[in-house]
Amino acid sequence: MKWTYDWLKEYLNTDASAQDISDTLTRIGLEVEDVQSPLSPIVAEIVKCEPHENSDHLHVLQVNDGSDTLRQVVCGAPNARVGLKSALAIPGCVIDGNEISSGKLRGVLSDGMMCSAKELGIGDDHSGIIELPADAKVGSAVIESKTVFDAGITPNRPDYLSVRGIARDLSAAGMGEYIAPNDKAFELVSGTRKVVLKTDKCSTYKLIEIHGITVNQSNKTIASRLAAIGINPKNAPVDATNYICYDMGQPMHCFDADEIDGDIIVRTAENGEKFTDLFGNEHELVNTDMVIADNSGVLALAGVIGGARGSTTENTKNIILESAYFDAVSVRKSAKRLGISTDASYRYERGINPTITGIAAMRAADIIMSACGGNIVCAYSGGTDSVPSTKITYNPSYFLKKTGVDIATDVQKNILVALGYAVDSSKSDWVVVPHASRVDVNIPETIVADLLRIYGYDKIAAVANHTIGDKCHHDMTEMNIKNLLASRGLNECRSFGFGNLATEQLLSDKANIKIANPITSDYDTMRNGLLFGLLYAVSNNEKRGLADLNLFELGTVFDGDMPTQQHTSVCLVRTGATSPKHWTGRNRDVDIYDVKSDLIALMQGQRFTVSTENVPLWAHPYRYGAIMQGKKKIAEFGELHPSVAKKLRIKTNVVIAIVEDIKDLPAKRGGKQPALSEFQPITRDFAFIVDTDVPAEKLTSVAQSTDSRITNVVVFDSFDMNDGKKSIAFTITIQPNDNMSDTGLQKIQSGVIESVEKKCNATIRDK
Repeated sequence: MKWTYDWLKEYLNTDASAQDISDTLTRIGLEVEDVQSPLSPIVAEIVKCEPHENSDHLHVLQVNDGSDTLRQVVCGAPNARVGLKSALAIPGCVIDGNEISSGKLRGVLSDGMMCSAKELGIGDDHSGIIELPADAKVGSAVIESKTVFDAGITPNRPDYLSVRGIARDLSAAGMGEYIAPNDKAFELVSGTRKVVLKTDKCSTYKLIEIHGITVNQSNKTIASRLAAIGINPKNAPVDATNYICYDMGQPMHCFDADEIDGDIIVRTAENGEKFTDLFGNEHELVNTDMVIADNSGVLALAGVIGGARGSTTENTKNIILESAYFDAVSVRKSAKRLGISTDASYRYERGINPTITGIAAMRAADIIMSACGGNIVCAYSGGTDSVPSTKITYNPSYFLKKTGVDIATDVQKNILVALGYAVDSSKSDWVVVPHASRVDVNIPETIVADLLRIYGYDKIAAVANHTIGDKCHHDMTEMNIKNLLASRGLNECRSFGFGNLATEQLLSDKANIKIANPITSDYDTMRNGLLFGLLYAVSNNEKRGLADLNLFELGTVFDGDMPTQQHTSVCLVRTGATSPKHWTGRNRDVDIYDVKSDLIALMQGQRFTVSTENVPLWAHPYRYGAIMQGKKKIAEFGELHPSVAKKLRIKTNVVIAIVEDIKDLPAKRGGKQPALSEFQPITRDFAFIVDTDVPAEKLTSVAQSTDSRITNVVVFDSFDMNDGKKSIAFTITIQPNDNMSDTGLQKIQSGVIESVEKKCNATIRDK
């Protein structure tokens, strides 16, 4: 969507700079991609005109552009002559989308370009350079230089496809006062022509027939605005329909009334019916296409493009203006099937204001008659205006419920009124009716979104940070976690905050938060974990031959659709080999102990036990462990289940670690670190016989938890005894705090044996 600053000021009383306008629009949801203030061609007088030495039709001109020195320009126009005042585009001007620069033509320097009316965008004459009045001031602008905004429009905001809609939002955002247009209501005029609606896909069709016009150029304001946004002005009737399309968001079309056979008929096409558009392309229609026709056949593809038959020419004397409301789905299907995209179809597909067809037709008629003369001989309305009946029940407290931030009731009402909403606040539950152009608003959440963007996301963030403040449950910041994981060779990954229902149900049995209007079918939930995004990255990298990965992500996951139902999680995946191939052959595949060591680093020396119970859906049933403190699960690690890997098309071995909520990690240690003990550490070996299904991790965890002076436990031997039993041997490291007697040492050893035998159903092995 493009528009000019002077066009915007027709509906917005403001002194704000173009940059302020751009920044504000981007802040409230309309991303301005570019702001241009191009140089304007200036009046220049030809002082000298000589033939080009290397051409039989070019001239070398010396022109006075109002500066102290003459400028040399090479020109091929047959009407170039001494004394003529014309338009000069100096280097830096943009003409027909091309920037003018100095260069040589046939070996002679040309420092600019003399322009025709067509090149200036103010006429169709290209037979020679434009001839300006003799009293035109040398050096002055030929046409006013216009600041042009270019913005990307999201599908949910069709109201932004009009200058009026943009002005209304800027006014609500504090950029000035909205100037309500003085529109004329549609007035019926009896005539011989009428509209016949034979399909329910067109709710209303306004027709205005004007006789006795002389096709002229549009007035300077309209022509220059259209030219500035890249639409070449043609003539007043055509320009009026293009202008209304951008000004009001209402697509229109203009027919030559003398080429129309009988009444205007809106119907569906017949299978195989042929239609030639205004560019000469022939299309074969089907019975789902909606057309504008007369007694002789198809005149236009409704809402998409006009036809060759019935189009206006320079000799047209009588015209018919069309302004209608067509069904968005019908227009989109026809446009996509035929591969046609026009300004009209772009707007109809997204939904236009259904109440402005009449005032748009009257405005276009006024523009045409002011430039071309003529009189309205018929004004007919087929169907009825479809006035939206959207009434939304909204309680101001809902904003706090959805965002976690409170905004005063009067502030909410003022914002809504400024945006064009009608608000009945006589009761605690308001009745809110959106502006007719806001066809995207039909639920309370949309109202919250409007309030949020106008109030300011920056203010929300500031309030939220102030509210949370020092209420953090831990002092190990997210950056601490990221730095630690990065130091261990992991690379941070950032994925969408969305999930895929089918994949999430494959990975866990947690509740899924479905999205009512997902951006794509692949992202139809708010993610309930980070594993989906990382496995998606693994799969895509593996397809490209990158199988050795070390990734982590720290981000928000969602437990419900309310602001408080979310928390911050961290997930790690390691895949492939631990290091690149090497001649020593020392590289190996990653295993669960690699990610377990990552979790141990995050535990910062805190004691824990490992449980192998309650294996999640994503994990291999025999290669999984959970980090426990008492009965609380802090984290979990394991290998990706083969069946899950197959469904996700992952062939590489994948090991995973997940900290469900980083608040459960131990607080970062601060202050003075304890001094190293001056006493020598002591090691003792133990061997136990246990059932074959008892993991060694259980024995070592129980052993280490026996006494605070046991700092490390390492398994050094394990073998199967072929009778349903196995032997596990490990070494414990004891760090004394003072002189330890044999009695004290024996007490620790006995405590280890007693604990392991009792909690692991084990027996100490004598030999």
